[in-house]
Amino acid sequence: MPPTPAALRALAHRTLTRQPSIQAALNEMGFLQADPIRAPARAQDLTLMQRVRGYRAGDLERLYTTLDAEEDMLPNYGFVPRRVQALLHPREVGETRIEREHPELLDEVRALLRESGESGELHPREVAARLGRGRVANAWGGQSAASTRALDALHHRGEARVTRRVSGVRLYGPAPHLAALRERPLSLEERLRGAVHLLAALYAPLPEASLGYLVSLSGFGLPHLRSELRTAFRRAVREELHGERVDGLRYVWPAEWDVSAPATPRGVRIVGPFDPLVWDRRRFAHLHGWTYRLEAYTPAEKRQFGYYALPVFQAERAVGWANLRAEGGELRADLNFAPGVRETVALRRGLEAELGRYRRFLGLEG
Repeated sequence: MPPTPAALRALAHRTLTRQPSIQAALNEMGFLQADPIRAPARAQDLTLMQRVRGYRAGDLERLYTTLDAEEDMLPNYGFVPRRVQALLHPREVGETRIEREHPELLDEVRALLRESGESGELHPREVAARLGRGRVANAWGGQSAASTRALDALHHRGEARVTRRVSGVRLYGPAPHLAALRERPLSLEERLRGAVHLLAALYAPLPEASLGYLVSLSGFGLPHLRSELRTAFRRAVREELHGERVDGLRYVWPAEWDVSAPATPRGVRIVGPFDPLVWDRRRFAHLHGWTYRLEAYTPAEKRQFGYYALPVFQAERAVGWANLRAEGGELRADLNFAPGVRETVALRRGLEAELGRYRRFLGLEG
């Protein structure tokens, strides 16, 4: 008997299980997507706020050096424990634009990394001051110092790591653990299967087509293994994951999950736009009956939801969205509800409690 949409909605909430620490949450998730927009906080903080008891905005950045955590790329840019990073390296990367335009620059930055020593670190501003080279276009259509782009390139190659952030700026240092992986990598099968199953466990239950899209995006993390990833994905959905059709849409999830009677979540949650609970817009529209969009890059006059709308859940259902901002030491909330949703006393009380959590998270209480 295939699960009902209600059962799938409840099952999707398993990703919100509260953890005792940032490390426990990162270990459980395997991948934490990052984004620099703060509205009212960065995506990684919004995601951890829903999973770590007592989490405060910026805790990940403050505690990063004490964690088993690395910044890296899987389907998107984010944070992973080193056991997951071992799936991604050694990474074979073709020639980048910065190498074509400044062919000698990477070697100069490599020399600075060696000079810093295994426990040292480089601020991009320091590298720019020492090496110069002007500015080049970055991946977001803006301009970055060529030396900063060189550091990014070496990071992507696994020749450098992010040691920490200062006011959001990444500092870099040598990555001896990745050099060791180049000498003794995991088997190809272990890397491919591990990546596919990590995505399935983090984002499931989700439509098979959506998992395929996530695997395609993971070609950014494993650029030289794109075709092998697709093969591993097809094998997983055919032989290793469980799948059922629900309303004509084939969903997949890890075979060991019990989907017969998932616990129904309680209360109200306001989650970030990159949270695994809402990341797949195909699943969101199917299970909740309305379309949600992130409109940060949509012209203001064309926005339906607002600059950085956060989906609002009551129990397992998405009932609306909120635009939150810290202003004058207070939390301002613009709340909207999906068609057909009525603001009951229970919903209003749940929203008040959740907004109280956001005030504590943002340091606005009192």
